[in-house]
Amino acid sequence: MTMVCLEAAEELAKSGINAEVVDLLSVSPIDYDLIIDSVRRTHRMVVVDEDTPICSLASEICARVAEEAFDYLDAPPSRVTAPHTPVPYSRPLEDTYIPNQARVIRTVQGLLARV
Repeated sequence: MTMVCLEAAEELAKSGINAEVVDLLSVSPIDYDLIIDSVRRTHRMVVVDEDTPICSLASEICARVAEEAFDYLDAPPSRVTAPHTPVPYSRPLEDTYIPNQARVIRTVQGLLARV
């Protein structure tokens, strides 16, 4: 998902939106200080994860940021994840299922519109 996020950030930059991409590299241990520092600077957060939204790493990160950095947020933490459905076998359906650049861009733009 890092490449998807970097491509989305590059596209967002063309419209004047500066998106910071944080690549965690490891989820155990997870670097919450890095995430919270980013939230302090940007005042927003979008977590992009291939997992489904229920009981996922994206949900855990959003919860932790809401607990520890709520006062820094100007909008609710958001997730771009696969839908809460089984993984499709068909390649075209799988391409739709996995988070992509367009969904990340729409989510970021939606967060900025909430101001």
